[in-house]
Parts: sequence; C-alpha cells; structure tokens
Amino acid sequence: MSRLGNIGARLYRGEVGYDFVGKRMIWYGLSVLITITAIVGLGVRGLNMGIEFSGGAVFTTPRTSVSVAEAQEEAESASGHQAIVQQLGKDSLRIQISEVETEQADKIREELAKDFGVQAQDINAELVGPSWGEQIANKAWLGLGVFMALVVVYLAIAFEWRMALAALVALIHDLTITVGIYALVGFEVTPGTVIGLLTILGYSLYDTVVVFDGLKEASRGITKQTRYTYSEIANRSLNATLVRSINTTVVALLPVAGLLFIGGGVLGGGMLNDISLSLFVGLAAGAYSSIFIATPLVADLKEREPKMKALAKRVRAKRASAAAKAENEPEDSPRDAAPGDGLDGEAAVVGQRSSPTPRSGGRRGRPSGKRR
Repeated sequence: MSRLGNIGARLYRGEVGYDFVGKRMIWYGLSVLITITAIVGLGVRGLNMGIEFSGGAVFTTPRTSVSVAEAQEEAESASGHQAIVQQLGKDSLRIQISEVETEQADKIREELAKDFGVQAQDINAELVGPSWGEQIANKAWLGLGVFMALVVVYLAIAFEWRMALAALVALIHDLTITVGIYALVGFEVTPGTVIGLLTILGYSLYDTVVVFDGLKEASRGITKQTRYTYSEIANRSLNATLVRSINTTVVALLPVAGLLFIGGGVLGGGMLNDISLSLFVGLAAGAYSSIFIATPLVADLKEREPKMKALAKRVRAKRASAAAKAENEPEDSPRDAAPGDGLDGEAAVVGQRSSPTPRSGGRRGRPSGKRR
C-alpha cells in the first residue's frame, strides 16, 4: 500500500486525525477575511462585463503580423472606445469594442483593414445587443435561485435542515470568492463564465454531501453513548473522507488547469479562459468550504441542541472521572485502556498487547501433567 493510502486507511479507522472542527474559529476568520477581500474587490474594481452583456461589436481578423498591443491601440483609435484584444492561435486576433452601433462598426472594420493590411471583407464583424446579454443574466439568476431552493429542500429531507443551511452557506461562500477573484484579476465576464459558475455548484456540493452522509451514519444513536460529543463525531467523519476529498479535487483540477494555463494562456483559447478560471477557482473553493466551513458549521448548530449539550456534559463528566481515577491509581499498577477511550476525545491507536512472561519456577495454577 502506498504511503498516501496508508494515511487514508488510518484516517478512516480514526487512528490519526486533525481537529478541523475544534479549530473552526480559525477557518471562520480566514473565510471572512477572504470574503471581505472579494467583496471589496468587487465593489472597487467591479466586473469586466463582456459585450454579450453590455453590447458592442466583435471583429475577428485573418492572419496578420500586428501584435496584440498594436491592434488594441489602433482599434481604440478607430472607434474612440476601449478595446479588448485576444490572440487566437498564432496569427488571428479577436477584437471586442463596447457600445458600437451598426454604421460605426462598418467604419471601424474599414479602418482596421487598412491598419492591418488585409481586405475589409476578410474581417468578420458581429454585433451584439445589450438586451441579449440581459436575457442571459436574468436566466442565469433564475437558474441559480431554483438550484439553491432545490438543494436546500433536498438536503433538508435527506439529512436535516442544519446540514441544508450549512451547505447553502458553503455555496454562497464559493460563489462570492469566485466572483471576487474575477473582479480582482480583471477577466472578462462572458456567457462562458456564467456556465462555469453554474457548473461549480455541483462540484462544491459533492464533497459536502459525502461528508454529511458519513456524519449521518456515524451520529446515529449518538445520545446512547458517552465516549464522543457530536463535534468529535463530526471531526472523525471529516477525517475519514479527507483523502478521498483531496484526491477527487486534484483529479478534477488537473484538466481544468490544462484548459486555463495551456489552452487559454499558451494557445489563446478565448472562451476557454472564461470557463476554466471559474471552474478552477470554484473547485478549489468548494473543496475548502466542504472541509473547513460546512462540517464545522453543522457541528456548531447541532451543539446548540439541548440533547447534544446534555451529551457533552456527560462526556466531560466521564472523562473527568476517568482522569481522577487514573491519578489515584499507583504508577506501577496495570491499566488496560479501552480502544478509542482517549481523554481528549481522540481515538487511541490499538496495538498488540504483550503477553506476560511465564515464570520458569512457579507452581501457580493447575498442573498440566502428572508429577514424576
């Protein structure tokens, strides 16, 4: 078995683990800091909306020797508006100019043809009205709202309302971070971005539901025992699925990273940048929220219940009694610890118990044979 597989097996059995739930205030503070940074970036810089939402013209040139910087300067000079230029492949260019009407687009195409040294009819021009982008935005918001409502209803039925609320908070957390990074980086928001944002919601929920399912099974009949509190059960369930969550996230991030850094960055993929950036940030934020936000938040909500408070009180009383008993026992007296009965709520590692060494000259017990 590989080293990672060995660690995963020990995490699953509860032999080792990290106290994610116990240190939840650290993760809450970090998430609040990241979210505030994203909101400030969104408020100060705003989103760079594409022409699909603001309206304008898109010009696609054939092969030309003009650089991206030169093309941007010439396009802004010809139109009088800010232009966004992307390289398609090795030679072609894609020029976006906002707030351009039909008559103005024809003049701009002729000016670009002269500056680039190509025929005007070889430059493809597409006009986009702002009403089309507004329809896309409205449908995206409607789809997002319906998705959120269905998720909350399903999780409340399949699990409980506290888990549904925690999952909803994690989703809002992921969307806020993704949109904030878009604002800070300055990437253009296109319909591909909307597709990526809606796609990451499913990935964000995947790890969360896996942990919640294990937590539901582990906490069944929890009030009938006095070894673990709900927070400790939640932490054990989270550690049991930790390696699986990491492996799933890494495998999902690898192809998305290929699209973002190779397809979009090296090859000039255009819309590949819009989709892959939202997927990359959303997948990473979803893995973080399922581990550090959703499960600790469920533990916080559950610990407020009267029966869970009573359970925690009984657990603490039992551990205090066991600690006092251990202090009163002589140091040389044998003490057999029950498996997993740690004083700090952590699962103890159970190893092989050494057998007592037989005495050669002793005559205790029933003799095994006749005396000669």
